[in-house]
Amino acid sequence: MDFRLKSLPQIRNFPSPEDSLRAMAKRAPRAEALADSCLEKIRPVAARLYTLRRRLATIAVAVLACFLFVHVMFGANGMIIYKQKRAEYESLQKRVKHEQTENETYAQRIQALKTDEKAIEKEAREQLRYARPGEYVYVPSAPAPPPVPLSHSAKK
Repeated sequence: MDFRLKSLPQIRNFPSPEDSLRAMAKRAPRAEALADSCLEKIRPVAARLYTLRRRLATIAVAVLACFLFVHVMFGANGMIIYKQKRAEYESLQKRVKHEQTENETYAQRIQALKTDEKAIEKEAREQLRYARPGEYVYVPSAPAPPPVPLSHSAKK
């Protein structure tokens, strides 16, 4: 029986740090040349942007101001929503005042019915249809029922 290994994976030798530094030093001039060529391409654009920096800043501030204006006017808590809420608040305040005056009127009426004999007599005359001797009480007739339609078609 043959127990030989057919193929062993090759063990890789890692480079030493000195080898890495030598390789980097060899490639340094090429990297510097590449950086210089990139800078030469970017330099005119950078110079142009530098001359236009005030205009660009002004445009940026104007765009920001427009965005803030739109947000303040039409945003979730903007002026338009604020005015709607304010109008709703005022209408609710009027309604509260109306309800308070109505409650005060009813409270006065209840107090009068508890203490004032004339108010009690007035309610008795109106609701219970009481009358003093010799007085007549007018009772309105009940409204007539609506006429039945002559046709027997179904109503929609």
